Amino acid sequence: MGMQLNKQLPLPADLKAEYPLSPEMIRLKEERDRQIRKIFTGESEIFVVVVGPCSADNEDAVCEYVSRLAEVNEKVKDRLMLIPRIYTNKPRTTGEGYKGMLHQPKPDQAPDLLAGIIAIRKMHLRAIQESGLTAADEMLYPENRSYLDDILSYEAVGARSVENQQHRLTASGMDIPVGMKNPTSGDFAVMLNSVIAAQHSHNFIYRGCDVTTGGNPLAHVILRGGVDKYGTCIPNYHYEDLTRLLEMYNKLELQNPAAIVDVNHSNSNKQFREQPRIVSEVLHSRSYNPDLKKLIKGVMIESYLEGGCQPIGSEQVYGKSITDPCLGWKDTEALIYKIAESC
Repeated sequence: MGMQLNKQLPLPADLKAEYPLSPEMIRLKEERDRQIRKIFTGESEIFVVVVGPCSADNEDAVCEYVSRLAEVNEKVKDRLMLIPRIYTNKPRTTGEGYKGMLHQPKPDQAPDLLAGIIAIRKMHLRAIQESGLTAADEMLYPENRSYLDDILSYEAVGARSVENQQHRLTASGMDIPVGMKNPTSGDFAVMLNSVIAAQHSHNFIYRGCDVTTGGNPLAHVILRGGVDKYGTCIPNYHYEDLTRLLEMYNKLELQNPAAIVDVNHSNSNKQFREQPRIVSEVLHSRSYNPDLKKLIKGVMIESYLEGGCQPIGSEQVYGKSITDPCLGWKDTEALIYKIAESC
């Protein structure tokens, strides 16, 4: 047989019952969700900063990072909405390499999906408890989000997933903002088609059930740059790109037009130190054009305790990425304050 059944995993409801949100966490998430919703509906001008590791690979390091972020949040919360990136699934272009904590709770050991779904839920719960911040994750596997759907305040659909029907339809049933990234080709039309799909109602099969969704009016786009047929990165954060996106949005009957700019990935050609410069350009474009200020709701930054990245091995540097290179904490903190001064 081409597929071997290893073990039956617990139902999401059973895992949630075993590792529940406290009443205080539920109230905190409701308030955070309310504030974030107001940003994406245009009722609030607070600027969103989704920031954190490329991949959440170590619970202690991630929770330390988020706790540091919470201290900064207290100083900027009147101008910024800080949403920690706690990405527990890592897409791989060829299928090889570390696939995130969901697959490998211990990066140097074999995959263990049962331990993985427990580990990611416990990590998210700990992060909320210690920081008071609810987080973002990537919806890499639509059916797996049920293990975290009561915890997350923001989700992203990645460049390799945005054309997938199941991702689009699942996004249409979410009650939090979901960012649809442009595909790796950089095609804006594909990205906007995914938003159209996510904002409408659908009937489909989900986790073995016949479901109908209500449509997600908070679905929006994420610009992350593209790659041409020669493998060259083509950024899409420049003023001309943003005005083109605005023109395309204006031709569509979409609710709550919004965009987040991912300042790493193909926008930086994975040159992580370029992220502060790109953020500055995005902020300048917003300040120059009032319509862009309404459209561009925030930025996405890859950052960890230590700058750069490292291979998986026996001598790991604590708080340093094992996937894409990230901005270090000192530079991240300075960047957040700079953003706050500009907003």
